[in-house]
Amino acid sequence: MRKHRLAGLSLLVAAWTVACSTTQPQPQPDAAAQDAAVTDDAIAPPEDAAVPVEDASSGADASSPLIAARPFRVRAPGGHTTLGPLPLVVLLHGYGANGVGQEAYFGLGPLVGSRRFILATPDGLIDGAAKRFWNATDACCNFYNNPVDDVAYLRAVIADVKGRYNVDADRVYVIGHSNGGFMALRMACELSGEIAAVMSLAGAGFAEATRCSPTQPVHVLQVHGDADAVIRYAGGTALSPVSGGYPGAERTVSDWATRNGCGMARSSAGADLDLDTAVPGIETTREAHTGCRAGGSAELWRIRAGSHVPSFTDAWGTSLIDWLYAHRRGM
Repeated sequence: MRKHRLAGLSLLVAAWTVACSTTQPQPQPDAAAQDAAVTDDAIAPPEDAAVPVEDASSGADASSPLIAARPFRVRAPGGHTTLGPLPLVVLLHGYGANGVGQEAYFGLGPLVGSRRFILATPDGLIDGAAKRFWNATDACCNFYNNPVDDVAYLRAVIADVKGRYNVDADRVYVIGHSNGGFMALRMACELSGEIAAVMSLAGAGFAEATRCSPTQPVHVLQVHGDADAVIRYAGGTALSPVSGGYPGAERTVSDWATRNGCGMARSSAGADLDLDTAVPGIETTREAHTGCRAGGSAELWRIRAGSHVPSFTDAWGTSLIDWLYAHRRGM
């Protein structure tokens, strides 16, 4: 099998591993570990959560053959059946990573209980280089032309969680990092009738904007370090000999502004944030397009001097959940 990745993709996996090992312990993205089934006690519930967290997994009893073939992990607040309809957050890992590790990197586990939402962490399939991937766009990251339909799979993941939990249908969110960010934006294109909002960290949309045709507005947040050497802030050419180019962070957001009927002017979307411990001071600016149709928005958080794998402060997880909770489908 030919090797398709360039040096930047190796940097992506290596940087993700380093960032995870220096922030908090978690499984590393080796192929053997990723192939193992996730058990209910894979990660103990956080002791400091206001509400305990329950772990579960899908699989053998799933009604969808897609889920039976590709089980995923779910975390929910303890006593969730008494809490009323809850938001659903689907978290998508980067190329070469996995769902459990991505959850730990984003620091979302403890927030499941304290902020009361359901978290689903599916895994992409393993490619010819033994790396997990999502078939998101022509740029990233199906380098071995696997015929997998990840849009159909993730649609089945959302349906499976809705069938087993009391999900607030107006607060279904998809978020992802790098390849997972590409995939989150793809889901906004193809499942706009069900998804309220998506967040892409260091991902990008389609190079050809016309390939994305949502039927309804979607709230979109792009978070990107302007010193990212893997998925460049200004956009880039092919990541491998078999992939296409990708737009920059600002064009990704402006494309969504057009789809959501926004104006091209951007204004402040809130106070600057301190999200990256590797960058001194308050480094993240927030801007949003104005005049969007109901149910849609287009926002950019620019991490000045930020890399592809930011070393997040504690403010990251809470700021992200705050942004998601501020956006509902159709509003």
